Amino acid sequence: MTQPYSTLALAEPLQRAVAEMGYENMTPIQAQAIPVVLTGQDVMGAAQTGTGKTAAFSLPLLQRLLQHENSSTSPARHPVRALVLLPTRELADQVAQQIALYAKYTKLRSTVVFGGIDMKPQTLELKKGVEVLVATPGRLLDHIEAKNAVLNQVEYVVLDEADRMLDIGFLPDLQRILSYLPKQRTTLLFSATFSPEIKRLAGSYLQNPVTIEVARPNETASTVEQRFYAASDDDKRRALHHVLRTRGVKQAFVFVNSKLGCARLARNLERDGLKTAALHGDKSQDERLKALEAFKKGEVDLLVCTDVAARGLDIKDVPAVFNFDVPFNAEDYVHRIGRTGRAGASGLAVTLVSGSDARLVADIEKLIKKKIEVEAVEYADERPRREGGRLSDGPRARRDADEGSARERRE
Repeated sequence: MTQPYSTLALAEPLQRAVAEMGYENMTPIQAQAIPVVLTGQDVMGAAQTGTGKTAAFSLPLLQRLLQHENSSTSPARHPVRALVLLPTRELADQVAQQIALYAKYTKLRSTVVFGGIDMKPQTLELKKGVEVLVATPGRLLDHIEAKNAVLNQVEYVVLDEADRMLDIGFLPDLQRILSYLPKQRTTLLFSATFSPEIKRLAGSYLQNPVTIEVARPNETASTVEQRFYAASDDDKRRALHHVLRTRGVKQAFVFVNSKLGCARLARNLERDGLKTAALHGDKSQDERLKALEAFKKGEVDLLVCTDVAARGLDIKDVPAVFNFDVPFNAEDYVHRIGRTGRAGASGLAVTLVSGSDARLVADIEKLIKKKIEVEAVEYADERPRREGGRLSDGPRARRDADEGSARERRE
């Protein structure tokens, strides 16, 4: 049974914002988490990517912060009261945008800080005073050390995509940040899975948390049609064109394992006549945001990405995801295909499998607990589209699979 937002005890400004955004019924994580967060209890929540976690923690936090709402121009009247920590620049930016939309009819202020861009504009926003601060850990520590951010009045802290933050080495930064916060606070932790490391983190920083789990760990959404096609490295681009055409796909994410492969594939697809943008760790923050915005507006057909973009991108109605490369980590498969089939919509996930990928496919099969059938691509009488006698980018550059320095990967 779906539960409408109108049944929640949210203040009128929040209800108005929710209605304006077209929200009617809550997703399972929202229906379970929002009433608990409204009571001020700690929460340990597990949910698949794309299940509506941002609203699940943002709306009740904003509701509880309304008691501090004021129109004063004094920064001292607007201390940071809620801190939301996220692993990547893109996710931080998108969560901040969502929170700003939810709070648009209130007097609560919010801002976001992340690495890769100048600190000065962020500093100016922090000096004005904000009740809700969204941040990546590394850049937040920079602001703390520069005395731009004071966290001694924080009442709520959210650790979103906590498993990803631990995966990319943020635990020491998280421990430092949490040491600056008041002991008496509400802590909300959201993770794709409850790994032993996540349970240890929760045991250290959460007080008697309410556990909310809306899907089995590593479960793929039932709304996503998963297809695996055999294709040599030299034939993958032809296979990609074939599926785009025969399935009538207008927009899609295309995932590759390396920055080099990402840039090269994007160039080749652009030459094939497809409007394409690349998203990877060597792109500047401005370039990343422009690529995402162009995709959202429909100005780009294919967003070719490395796993820097696999988690948390809040782009509605992406009809398809292609794994041009089978991911090295089976869990990344779940996160990648979580970009489609969101909020009840149907989606298509296509994985192109070369002869050397058998072990990686077996790892995915074991993780999702489903038998994977690798199909042949039925080209019928189609003639391959060749350029210079070749169809693709050649073998994948596995040695370039790393997304850059540790700091770059974190933010």
